[in-house]
Amino acid sequence: MTNDTVKQALRDLFPDPEPVVEEPVAEAPAEGEEEKKPAKKKEEPRPNGVIERDHAEHGYDIDVQCEPGELLAAVMIIDKAGFFLESITGVDWIKEDQLESVYDFSRYDFDTCRVVIRTRTPRSEPNIPTISKIYPGASWHERETHDFFGIKFEGHPHLIPLLLPEDADFHPLLKDFKP
Repeated sequence: MTNDTVKQALRDLFPDPEPVVEEPVAEAPAEGEEEKKPAKKKEEPRPNGVIERDHAEHGYDIDVQCEPGELLAAVMIIDKAGFFLESITGVDWIKEDQLESVYDFSRYDFDTCRVVIRTRTPRSEPNIPTISKIYPGASWHERETHDFFGIKFEGHPHLIPLLLPEDADFHPLLKDFKP
């Protein structure tokens, strides 16, 4: 089964003595009962590693968090398993002073398995290696992510603006962007 093979390969890449498995979602309250909301607790930054997710709730099965230097190894595992790249996007974690690049992968066959790989970098030096040598179609996604978030994809063959003017010196999806 693809899911198990990929999970094991990724766990071998990111060894974790106790793999994190997401807790099942609590059932809805019975009719007439009030829904009790749990007290919000401050979340610690997510550690690097592999988390199994509930596909019905999240839309993907395997969630990987890694360092930029580990990205290519993780993507090669996904490529070898026959996944295609759906998208690449960015997230501005302004309070944490980080930018995140998020990669979504899926398969064409009936072995439903979607994988997300996330990597974070400091906002002051947003450098992540390009995956365009593994997935040539990533070139467009990386250019768009660079346009809007300013993430530099090191080794990209043609990292020029895709949607913004060529002389643009701004990144409009950064949370501190002022038009």
